[in-house]
Amino acid sequence: MAATTQETARVAAALERRIADGSAALAGLCVLCACGLIARDGDVGPLEAGAFRLVNDLPDALTPVMSGAQFLGVLAVGPAVAVGSLALRRYRLALAAVCVTAIKLVSERVVWEFVVRSRPGTSIVDAVVRGGTPVGGQSFVSGHVVLSTGLAWVVAPYLHGRWRLIPAVLAALVAVARLYLGAHAPLDVLGGIGLGVAIGGAVNLLVGVPRRSEDAPS
Repeated sequence: MAATTQETARVAAALERRIADGSAALAGLCVLCACGLIARDGDVGPLEAGAFRLVNDLPDALTPVMSGAQFLGVLAVGPAVAVGSLALRRYRLALAAVCVTAIKLVSERVVWEFVVRSRPGTSIVDAVVRGGTPVGGQSFVSGHVVLSTGLAWVVAPYLHGRWRLIPAVLAALVAVARLYLGAHAPLDVLGGIGLGVAIGGAVNLLVGVPRRSEDAPS
């Protein structure tokens, strides 16, 4: 019994709940709400359309790369991260990945109740739709971006040095890919980033993250 208590205390001491995660969650919600208020009328303004075309008009030769990159945001990635974390005995990260995936599924549907917006194929004149991307359906927010951003936020604390930047880079690549493929407009993606950060920050507060000085599995 004493050994079990000591082990529990050791694990607890190796964890922290960061103020930065709480701040990120609040900031992410603010970004989501701001984007939603602008996008809720369903229109894509000239400034947003111009930003969309900066990415969407890139050469067609990038299509295979971007089509592949977007798969980093499909729903199966969350469970895959959880399984990989279990294999590495990062049990809290596995729990965090499952939580991010579940909250993403619920929260995006809540957003859809308040913001109804068509995809660029029908809302932006001359939008280029590539890679079999659907033209119909709900555009705000980008579920791919929500999931990849949320997972990036919970994975980063388990990495060290410059490796911490890799999840953010991959999430950014998913966001660019969704614009390039004509799946979403910029506010859809920015709102997805906000919601993803909010989810990731909240989940980190819920399950805790490793202290930077600690390297032991938690």
